Amino acid sequence: MNPSHPPAPVRHEAVRIGPLPLPGDLALPESARGLVLFVHGSGSSRLSPRNRAVAGTLQQHGLATLLFDLLSEDEAQDRRRVFDIPLLAERVGWALAWVAGRPDLARLPRGLFGASTGSAAALRAAADPARGIAAVVSRGGRPDLAMEQLPDVSAPTLLLVGGDDREVLALNRLALERLGGPARLDVVPGATHLFEEPGTLEAVARAAAQWFVAHLPAEPAP
Repeated sequence: MNPSHPPAPVRHEAVRIGPLPLPGDLALPESARGLVLFVHGSGSSRLSPRNRAVAGTLQQHGLATLLFDLLSEDEAQDRRRVFDIPLLAERVGWALAWVAGRPDLARLPRGLFGASTGSAAALRAAADPARGIAAVVSRGGRPDLAMEQLPDVSAPTLLLVGGDDREVLALNRLALERLGGPARLDVVPGATHLFEEPGTLEAVARAAAQWFVAHLPAEPAP
């Protein structure tokens, strides 16, 4: 996707988040119009090549991105923690609190990009109005794992699912009916769960960038 204007230079910074602390990677374009936090799925990390590819596209559109690990190295070995959605949503809260403590980030409108089980954690976090989430995008997500919280999600939400990921597609259709705010389900033709087919991940990145640009406030909050 070609952004509407030449991409601004992007400053990259390694960060530490929360009391553990968790490692993260912050990318901050000049005059960023918003910040998108990435919430990865089970078995993944801030180093996910798919999420990093999407983040690169968002940066080209003037959006800052924060990719961070939701679990410590020891915790990641425990499968119960990997699928503990309330715990993962709490870690998203840690990252949002860290953002609020950074003067260069605190005023930026915030969005969440969740993948796989991380989508449930992102939506659970977005259901709390105190978090101030302005938009959510889910890639191949499991929003059904946060079904009870979905009616409380008022932020505009885009669900992106591969056309050949049939079981997850059915779950997303159920979740779409439960979401409390504006929501849309987009099906990427020919894509499976990991969007490994040629051009499918690029389609996700384009759709995510368009959604965040359209739904994050044009002016940062005071």
